[in-house]
Amino acid sequence: MPVEGVIPRLAGTDMYGNSIPAGSVGGDLFEYINFHQRYNIDARIADALRLSREYLQQLPEGQIPRNPVDEHVEWLRSKSDRGNLREADYRRAKSSEQLEVVDSLRELFTTAGVLLVDAQGHGIISAKIASTVHDTFHALMLTELDRYGRTTPELFENINLRLAQSVTARNALGLDTLDESREIATMLYGEIRPSGHFRFVNFGGPPPLVFSAEYGCFVAMNTDHLVQFPALGLEIPEDHPDRNKYFSMAVRQRQINSSDVAEITLMSPGDIMFLYSDGVYDGSDAEDRLRIERIVREHKEHAAKEICNAILDYALEQDRLLRQAGEEDRVDDKTAFIIKHS
Repeated sequence: MPVEGVIPRLAGTDMYGNSIPAGSVGGDLFEYINFHQRYNIDARIADALRLSREYLQQLPEGQIPRNPVDEHVEWLRSKSDRGNLREADYRRAKSSEQLEVVDSLRELFTTAGVLLVDAQGHGIISAKIASTVHDTFHALMLTELDRYGRTTPELFENINLRLAQSVTARNALGLDTLDESREIATMLYGEIRPSGHFRFVNFGGPPPLVFSAEYGCFVAMNTDHLVQFPALGLEIPEDHPDRNKYFSMAVRQRQINSSDVAEITLMSPGDIMFLYSDGVYDGSDAEDRLRIERIVREHKEHAAKEICNAILDYALEQDRLLRQAGEEDRVDDKTAFIIKHS
């Protein structure tokens, strides 16, 4: 769980999240992605602008390639008749790509990310699985920012593949191919803008809830536009080049693209978005939903931190009741995150 000093500050947006493990360690992981604080966006912009200029310049005779464009031009010359080589067109196209990277990077100054991971269980193994997702996410994020200046669907497809079960490893270990047990983790990653626009990808997590300040309740959403994938690693797309190297428990015809990124917009001042793990609310119990709705309604004038803590206090009280009833096995890690639009 991150400290408050890394909470992104966006105009018109108040956000706060917290995570409470069921034991000494837990399988829930919650993190803010404060792009400007975590990454040197200015340096990346300067580097992309430098490359946009450099890509336009022909490589002087006898010099070694300065960048990937020079290397590709050299390769083209080895494969093509120089008369058919359209080097200038290629260089202009690659230079333009870098200018697009600059525009995308500049948007990160007014963008905040949030990562919620919930590994099945709540012990050391669960913590290890959540940590694997976290480390993979941040390693891939470095590449995304350098290549595109933003997150792309490719990042999430690669994380999904990282948690898939390898055919080679399973065969080497002599495991039963009919055994469907998996190390399961759900993941929701989203990005919020000052306008209240939230774009996210959801692998197996419960869907966000939106509380309307005007109507004083959670509002129904058109779930047809809220794409949700199975938990990480369970579904490998048919068109993935490594499809036959991994076991897949579900069928998906194609890899993720931009149309699979779900979107929610907080329209009015005071509207609240609630993200959570199933230790707080599993997304199905109607009575639990009404209780949480009442808590949000009673605290809707308060800051995001107070709303979040009130929900977690309620969840901890439910744990106390479960323990009193001898149902400790139902106690789980808890994560709640509030985004309030103003």
